[in-house]
Amino acid sequence: MTHHPHPLSRRTLLGGMLSVAAAASLPPLGALAQQPGPQMREVPSTGEPLPLVGLGSWITFNVGEDPLLLEACTAVMAQFFAMGGRMIDSSPMYGSSQATIGHGLEALDAVAQVYAADKIWTSNPAGGPAQVEASRRDWGVPRFDLLQVHNLVAWEANLETLLGMKAAGEVRHVGITTSHGRRHDGVERIMRDAPLDFVQLTYNVVDREAEQRLLPLARERGIGVIVNRPFRQGRLTERLAREPLPAWAAEIGAESWAQFILKFIISHPVVSCAIPATTRVDHVRENMAAAGTPLPDDALRRRMADHVRAL
Repeated sequence: MTHHPHPLSRRTLLGGMLSVAAAASLPPLGALAQQPGPQMREVPSTGEPLPLVGLGSWITFNVGEDPLLLEACTAVMAQFFAMGGRMIDSSPMYGSSQATIGHGLEALDAVAQVYAADKIWTSNPAGGPAQVEASRRDWGVPRFDLLQVHNLVAWEANLETLLGMKAAGEVRHVGITTSHGRRHDGVERIMRDAPLDFVQLTYNVVDREAEQRLLPLARERGIGVIVNRPFRQGRLTERLAREPLPAWAAEIGAESWAQFILKFIISHPVVSCAIPATTRVDHVRENMAAAGTPLPDDALRRRMADHVRAL
């Protein structure tokens, strides 16, 4: 059975926007003031530098054809690109999110700036190529930079499809995904045997199982790591908001719990990119700024994890 996330209501999304009026009359992307860019990390398989913070689209960009909500999402994308962002991640599972991204890329004339990451999500591998092509049309890109097997669905056949596309020059990078800390045994087996460029998984200051096997294996195998659900879909930041941010967070320029969490994630040397999703322009600024200031060393990372564990 095909499942799509419920689209956001106007009230939900517009309640999170700083200025709906501004979103409805966006300037061209080139007219936005360019801000200091985020720190980069190289894709292990190719050496290509990618910003450490990207943009997810699960739920947040599933807005259908509502013109005001489309422009609000475009405002989020505009701020993301203005601050040096590149990777946007989506999936056929995410309702209208792919078409929303395509709308934003066209409005902002930003196809050349995006690192387009999408997925195959079908239990019928014969339909995989057609699904990819439909996704590509929704995005409006000439080809994807990264295609991933979503949550290991029919992974053997779907990964074979993606590797064939890579050999034919139809996609640059390939990978697999999991979320919510699930399927780590299966992910580990595939990472050991398959020529992956990326693995996508859940990792944050409280969800740290990936540190035991998957992150060391990614380092050993030269596989990039994309981190999804950095804030547990907002539940982690909501819980921590009841607690004061420790004064020593200022040592790494963390001015909020969201930045504290992102800095913990992206300071791991194996992590290529974290992909928080948001409906808010101010949250894009906050997230991207987390990668533009100093990151914690190993000792401070341990202190961060211990602090949150004790709360």
